[in-house]
Amino acid sequence: VVSPAQVKTHLQAQTLSAVAVGHQHNHESISGAFESIYKQHGVAGLWRGVTGAVPRVAVGSAAQLATFTSAKDWVCEHQWFRAGSWAAVLAGGMVSGVAVAVTMTPFDVVSTRLYNQPVDADGTGKLYRGFLDCILQISSKEGLLGLYKGIGAVYLRLGPHTVLSLFFWDELRKM
Repeated sequence: VVSPAQVKTHLQAQTLSAVAVGHQHNHESISGAFESIYKQHGVAGLWRGVTGAVPRVAVGSAAQLATFTSAKDWVCEHQWFRAGSWAAVLAGGMVSGVAVAVTMTPFDVVSTRLYNQPVDADGTGKLYRGFLDCILQISSKEGLLGLYKGIGAVYLRLGPHTVLSLFFWDELRKM
């Protein structure tokens, strides 16, 4: 997990003040963002929000690996595609991509909120005290579906990645 992706989140959230939604960090560039965060909060500031990113990766990987083979076997058992065919692998990858998106989206939302929240002078978040506090606040204020904001975009990013990764992994495994 490379948490200085906080820099990415800061830059992506940034916009003109007339259309700004949420906290604005106002960095001039990638290097400026790294420099600003480092100067204000040290190395630890670059890693703020990692508590949401680590479980995201763990849960996503577990969902991907747990569903791929089962889904691939299921489509073959139901004779949608023959065993060993590339179509069966792609179908298994698509099902796995859905599972990854469903399991990772809450962690994406939490990570984004933790990365993008304003912080005080000592680097403590002003909105959330940490991972669990963020989940509880989102759930109580926005409902459980608040944890699934952007799931369509998550699938559009993770679906093809999952399908292609598992396709190439399966092909390499056969060699």
